[in-house]
Amino acid sequence: MANYRFRYVRGLRQTSADKVAAERQKRPFEGIDELVRRVPELQKAELVTLSEIGALNSLARGMHRRTALWQVERAARLAGPLLDAIPEQMELSPLRQMTDEERLVADFHGSGMSTGPHPMTYCREALSKLQVKRARDLPQVPDGQYTRVAGCVIARQRPGTAKGFVFLSLQDETGISNVIVNPDLYEKYRVVVNRQKFLLVEGVLQNQDHTISIKASRVLPISITAAKTQSHDFH
Repeated sequence: MANYRFRYVRGLRQTSADKVAAERQKRPFEGIDELVRRVPELQKAELVTLSEIGALNSLARGMHRRTALWQVERAARLAGPLLDAIPEQMELSPLRQMTDEERLVADFHGSGMSTGPHPMTYCREALSKLQVKRARDLPQVPDGQYTRVAGCVIARQRPGTAKGFVFLSLQDETGISNVIVNPDLYEKYRVVVNRQKFLLVEGVLQNQDHTISIKASRVLPISITAAKTQSHDFH
């Protein structure tokens, strides 16, 4: 937790984050029980989010996210002094560790980003069979060739001076692909373009003075996991 960037944690109040940081400066936390005791400002929902995204894993050897969730449930109970005196019989969660995809979902749900593998790595094998190019492959694609790209939508822009054209930035595990959607195509795929987080785009590659973009002719949603991401829309 020492290097975790609290400002990215969804739902974590500034007062809670400030108190955690202040207490941590005094001395490290030796466990979740101590964190709860020294920072009573932390609400259970905040503790759950911190557990889900792995921010509490460093508080104990062998801690993983489900263990942290297990201990948060116990620590957040108002058991009273009588029950507090009874030693806990099970320190570690009996549940298995999260899978890579489960961690990805938790990361994006709790912070809008992931420190693990990029979401596109989970479907790269399937995309490669469809001849979907990675962002770093695009400079080798000839200008004017029909191609496919896919990625997480990290930006949507529809400038007022662009006569209805929409510009998308799709991020995969190797970089960013730029996509141009003409007004007619945008009207056809408006819901997909606006609401889907992961897109597969087919179209003609344009390489003008080493500026590469895909002029879209088809836009399709793709499903990676249940993860929810944030994009920066229409600025």
